[in-house]
Amino acid sequence: MHNLKSLQEKGRKIRELIVKAILPQDLQNDIVKAYSELSKSYNVANTDVAVRSSATAEDLPGASFAGQQETFLNITGPQNVLEAVKKCYASLFTDRAIVYRQEMGFGHTKVGLSAGVQKMVRSDLGASGVMFSCDTESGFGDVVLINASLGLGENVVLGRVEPDQYYVFETTLKKGFRPIIEKKLGSKLIKMIYDLPAGRQVKIGQRTTKNIATSKKEREQFILTDDEILQLAKWSMQIENHYKKPMDMEWAKDGKENKLYIVQARPETVQSKKNLNVLEDYILELRENKKILAQGMSVGSKIGSGKANKIMSAKDITKFKKGEVLVTGMTDPDWVPAMKLASAIITDQGGRTAHAAIVSRELGIPCIVGSHNATKVIKTGTQVTVDCSGGEHGVVYQGIIPFKINTTDISKLQKPKTKISMNLADPSQAFNLSFIPNDGVGLAREEFIIANTIKIHPNALINYKKQKPAVKKQINALILGYKNPIDFYVDKLAEGIGKIGAAFYPKQVIVRFSDFKTNEYRQLIGGELYEPKEENPMMGFRGASRYYNEKFKDAFILECRAIKKVREEFGIDNVQVMVPMCRTIEEGKKVIGIIERAGLARGQNNLKIYVMCEVPSNVILAKEFLEIFDGFSIGSNDLTQLTLGLDRDNSEIISVANEKNEAVKISIIRAIQACKDAGKYSGICGQAPSDFPDFAEWLVEQGIESISLNPDSIIKTTMVVVEKEKQVFPHNT
Repeated sequence: MHNLKSLQEKGRKIRELIVKAILPQDLQNDIVKAYSELSKSYNVANTDVAVRSSATAEDLPGASFAGQQETFLNITGPQNVLEAVKKCYASLFTDRAIVYRQEMGFGHTKVGLSAGVQKMVRSDLGASGVMFSCDTESGFGDVVLINASLGLGENVVLGRVEPDQYYVFETTLKKGFRPIIEKKLGSKLIKMIYDLPAGRQVKIGQRTTKNIATSKKEREQFILTDDEILQLAKWSMQIENHYKKPMDMEWAKDGKENKLYIVQARPETVQSKKNLNVLEDYILELRENKKILAQGMSVGSKIGSGKANKIMSAKDITKFKKGEVLVTGMTDPDWVPAMKLASAIITDQGGRTAHAAIVSRELGIPCIVGSHNATKVIKTGTQVTVDCSGGEHGVVYQGIIPFKINTTDISKLQKPKTKISMNLADPSQAFNLSFIPNDGVGLAREEFIIANTIKIHPNALINYKKQKPAVKKQINALILGYKNPIDFYVDKLAEGIGKIGAAFYPKQVIVRFSDFKTNEYRQLIGGELYEPKEENPMMGFRGASRYYNEKFKDAFILECRAIKKVREEFGIDNVQVMVPMCRTIEEGKKVIGIIERAGLARGQNNLKIYVMCEVPSNVILAKEFLEIFDGFSIGSNDLTQLTLGLDRDNSEIISVANEKNEAVKISIIRAIQACKDAGKYSGICGQAPSDFPDFAEWLVEQGIESISLNPDSIIKTTMVVVEKEKQVFPHNT
């Protein structure tokens, strides 16, 4: 199958023979009769139909390449239906279908194919898309992923458009909540519509659909309402429950009836085969100072490299050689023979459910979709490295960069008595990281969501009408699809937090309220208008001191509203909150008062409010702090700098910083003991236990309840903790 030219020639001859053949008369009669009856039921002489192929060797639970056979849309008139049926039969011998059967060991004459004729859903006037009953990247099974674009669905499937993307959390949807934990606006530059009015007779071979540009208004609005998103998600759960396996579905919204339909369902065949006991971690070495050629959405989490080969037409795939990196605008099923030879794939267009993405997952090769400009900046012959290991965003580097693959079998990993939780900032990593053995999230940082998704200072959104035109323009570009700037801030923050909470549900997820320093807040859009310049931001206007200050209080209330939405609208009530840098008891009381006025009462619906133990006053007055908070999470980074009187941003004195300093350790011992005395939670989320196994062992000796670690340290530290517990608690292990 590596001789692509021979494959193309033989496949074409077989298809031509089938199309030239005459269907048996009795079959023709049956098709014409059934089509006539279908048309009458819609009171139309020649109703518009889709003629779709379904072969016995496709959509199997163990193997399924997307789009092996053909589908024909907006077909009208009995002769055109007959012709489309023949073309469906002929598509049993498309190049990609022949390659697929050869690879899977299916006999070419042993495979059957049927042609289904369905009434067209008028999604040309509405919308359409695909839906999965699991996360397609990680295999996380408790979410529904929905992609949506305007017009007929072929553009989404083939990756011609960047669609809207929605995630819904199944677990709390079943309980009656409305957990839309992600809404991402796609560019949706084109839509496919009928080329001729529905019902008009067309000549055989005449084009029946066409693509047109979408309007600015269409591009800047979400296609589906929240109610429609939730309805599709409910159907997804019903379909998955019926088939007892993860499912891949297509849906359509009729623009005349304003109704949603499911038009296809088949088994999901990539993540359902994944071995969840073996964790694979691709690590790129020497990333620093490497030239970035292109970026886009990552598919999978692998790394691939090789010589780039830019091919813009499927007719030219014979020029592609095994081990090269395929660079193109987009792919469709005709590209599969070349895709099977690629070490990686990069496309200008498409989203995570485009053809290139689906096939790349099945092939197990890294892919970047929606790069926009890869075909312009990457020349054939250029050595490139395609890195999809960094989460949501994939990067194409110039040159061959070495990488390693760490594999870990977690099936025999022992669970320690001490809780091992995770430090997490990026919601796009949450589903993947949830498979690492853990006891939840000990520190979920809001800062990443604010800096990388929202990108705007909250006060600039609150005071949107007062902003200068230049700032408004920047804001407007980011808040498309949202009713107002404040809703954008609350919803985006809630979605990011909700995604982390869902990934680890029902285990505890502790979300720390924002802890940007003033110099970091100034980097956000509009930030310079609201943030002072401080000589020492590390010791300045940060943490709890901001929350009750009139300059920031309204912004903090938006954070509280986001948490409230996560817990009460999404139903993700495993999310708890934590106050950072709380210097005095009075500050703590003021902040708790604001949280309660925002509708989050401590203890209500099991809400816990923790405080970071990172200021010496937290240790000295531990008993008093624990009377108003539900426990300590020890921030050893800040506790070290404030105990030793240094600024950890100052490189001149950074060598003095040592979390294992005896003064710091005494403070930690006292904090843990105070929590034990009060019957309150004690955890640590600083860097030390991630970096130093002996520090983790020492924490076990002190009887800490939870150690929160960086994800890449969890496995090795868990093993260290298990062994230490055998020494410290010999009768309890």
